[in-house]
Amino acid sequence: MYDVTIIGAGPAGSTLARLIGTKYKVQLIDKRELTNSPEKASSVKCCGGLLAPDAQKLLSKLGLGLPKSVLVEPQLFVVRAIDTQRHMERYYQRYYINIDRQKFDCWLLSMVPLNVDIRLGCTFESYEYENGSFKIKFSDKNNTYIDKTKILVGADGASSPVHKQLEPKRHSSRPYFAIQEWVEADSSKIPYFSTVFDPEITDYYCWTIPKGKHLIIGAALHPNDKAPGKFLLLKEKLEDFGFQFGKATKREGALIMRPVRIRQLSTGTNGIALLGEAGGWISPSSAEGISYALRSAIILAEVLCKSTDNFEKRYRKNTRQLRRNIFSKNMKSHFIFNSFLRKMVMKFGFRSMELYKPQ
Repeated sequence: MYDVTIIGAGPAGSTLARLIGTKYKVQLIDKRELTNSPEKASSVKCCGGLLAPDAQKLLSKLGLGLPKSVLVEPQLFVVRAIDTQRHMERYYQRYYINIDRQKFDCWLLSMVPLNVDIRLGCTFESYEYENGSFKIKFSDKNNTYIDKTKILVGADGASSPVHKQLEPKRHSSRPYFAIQEWVEADSSKIPYFSTVFDPEITDYYCWTIPKGKHLIIGAALHPNDKAPGKFLLLKEKLEDFGFQFGKATKREGALIMRPVRIRQLSTGTNGIALLGEAGGWISPSSAEGISYALRSAIILAEVLCKSTDNFEKRYRKNTRQLRRNIFSKNMKSHFIFNSFLRKMVMKFGFRSMELYKPQ
């Protein structure tokens, strides 16, 4: 019998396991192999791999410093905002840490205490509640396993099976499908993170991120809304802004559940807690999720380290500030994604800067 079983060994799951692993008997399950060796694309998290200032602050609070092996060139100091509809662009100073997301997750997992039972390459299937504990079912390529746990934690992403079984009729967030394509490119010529706005493609946003000898081209698109064609249209429009794309080496995809109302967030109930994207904790304005994964894990760890009694209510109460943060990001979204308001902000250059260009 485990005290806590965590489904998902991303930033949320690994952080929680690290913080409570010496106090409780903990099991950590993830469908990925999570090694630094090359993996199949299907087992790699589709992510831009940028640590925003909020995520950096939380790593500082955890007393962690990133190893060199996690970093990817170039490090980014500028955001290039592009409105393709009006052919407008502005530059904004903002510091991101450019990382290899796979190696980042492996690094966080490597710090989990040795007494935590880590089961990789295993897929969570279902749970049943009986006699005061959960009977969970999961499997690998060859076998099916049944274990018991007192507390079940879903840290298994936007399409969380734990959340779906817990709240099958939950208030659904707005779904998008993120498509990312890696193309060969000289990152020294594009040393910035680009955010691209085009209502013909999506009512959310698109992006480009340099990664070593590659450039990531990404878009958050409505599912079944001619997504492949709109992605090709994005690449065509980016060429008008000076982007040059080499050979595509891989393509990734992932579900994004964008919370547009506070009621779409969930912390769990009845012995189950939800972390990170599994609970809807993701920025409505940028789809940034690592900081929310870390923060929700820290909050739950603080709650559990005091006591497991009524932890669900205390966890929900302690996420009030995080809810306010989501609310403020939703307000910010009105300025970013409203075509007229964005035009005004970009036209007058609010908080933007001019790039120095040698004569």
